[in-house]
Amino acid sequence: MSGQSVFERALGDDFARLHPMMRRRFGVGVDAGYGCIGRGVMTEVRRGPWWTLPFLMIGTMRNIMFPERGRDIPFQIDNHAYIDSLGRETVTFVRTMTIRPGRRRRFDATMIYSEKRRRIVDYLGTHQHLAVDLELAVTDDGGLRLSSGPQRFYEGPIAFRFPMLLSGRAHLTERFDDERDCFVIDLEVRNDLLGFLFGYRGTFVCEFPENADVPETVKPTREEVRE
Repeated sequence: MSGQSVFERALGDDFARLHPMMRRRFGVGVDAGYGCIGRGVMTEVRRGPWWTLPFLMIGTMRNIMFPERGRDIPFQIDNHAYIDSLGRETVTFVRTMTIRPGRRRRFDATMIYSEKRRRIVDYLGTHQHLAVDLELAVTDDGGLRLSSGPQRFYEGPIAFRFPMLLSGRAHLTERFDDERDCFVIDLEVRNDLLGFLFGYRGTFVCEFPENADVPETVKPTREEVRE
């Protein structure tokens, strides 16, 4: 391993352009020796029209997307770094939202840096069935803009590039607000044919636990060797 976080490796020299708090947040790595747990409120969770519901309901089966919407929804994001069973440094991005009392939804992802693809590969869901290439860019205010690219579906011997007409492109922006002393996040997922599918925006604060054990509950049920 290089000693750099997966985001440092993907961004190269641009990593230094991130706001210091963003560098700390996206500096989570095995060698860094700390994780990041964010807690806050999604001021708005949105979804598309009724015809997008089948996509979102399917997503709930693997903790990818969900059909509920609402305002002022408490949430937590867990970022922990570990070496998976395939020897890859992996960082969890597990978002848990309390939609209402007794109803929680999760949006699971695990990310690696792929030497083969020279970028971060984001495995979505609990079983890493979808592998997504990520494009990263640092914004003028030291934030991070993330866009999803080509997607590949893997299950047993089956492997194919997932048609974008049957999936969504994610665009996420995250930054640190000095005046409010918090992180600000905004995500939108759109389908090439159906348009807007899903999105959320909110704010959160973070703690950075050192040398903490990685909870098994944030790791995927299945690990996929193919990138």
